[in-house]
Amino acid sequence: MKIWLDGELRAADEAKVSVLDHGLTVGDGVFETLKAVDGRAFALTRHLDRLTRSARGLGLPDPDHDEVRRACEAVLAANPMPLGRLRITYTGGLSPLGSDRGETGPTLVVALGSSAPRPDTTAVITVPWVRNERSALTGLKTTSYAENVVALARAHAAGASEALFANTVGRLCEGTGSNVFVVVDGELHTPPVPSGCLAGITRALAVEWTGARETDLPFEVLESAEEIFLTSTLRDVQAVHRVDGRELATAPGPVTAKAMRVFAERAADDLDP
Repeated sequence: MKIWLDGELRAADEAKVSVLDHGLTVGDGVFETLKAVDGRAFALTRHLDRLTRSARGLGLPDPDHDEVRRACEAVLAANPMPLGRLRITYTGGLSPLGSDRGETGPTLVVALGSSAPRPDTTAVITVPWVRNERSALTGLKTTSYAENVVALARAHAAGASEALFANTVGRLCEGTGSNVFVVVDGELHTPPVPSGCLAGITRALAVEWTGARETDLPFEVLESAEEIFLTSTLRDVQAVHRVDGRELATAPGPVTAKAMRVFAERAADDLDP
């Protein structure tokens, strides 16, 4: 396995980041995860744009898109696989202990791991914790993921693959690593970005390609929605067949099935939409 670290490819056992890297000590970093199919990354331009937005939100220097593209190409070429998870990590770099950053500049890591095709349907749970739509980190894809680790562990213990959050005012927000769509009265909706959810790349494409409406929704909509599906880089569009103890009779339902088909067709036509 070859990993890109600060300007060059290295063997996995030689790709070492300092224990004083700010991404490790205080979670001062941003990242992107991309789907890679047969050595080709999907929606790279959109992911790089969001990486930059996240970096700016933390006050990090803009990542060099040309360098990141070279790193991605090198890692994909060095690690051939049919389906992979391509991870770009960009941190505050070597820093003193504490919240102040050092002066050595950011750390850039690009790595690839194998992935398996997702099933067409999945189970999810709701959790009592909330997303803070007024946080300084809202809308940024940062490496501060401990909240998600805790919630996802609870989901796995309940036989589910995802946990869904409300925000602080009780509106539907997002999953630990996915966006959520619901069908109500035959119409497709997803929470708006001001709800506190991440502006997912797959979410944006699903909205564009299906005509879904961005709607402020009560968290309780999960108890009555006719259909529910998740979107994320590695899920694409994935139907939900169970929310907590509620079984959805037909999953994927007709609206979800159409969204799955449209997304698959459009994504196959353009690797960098």
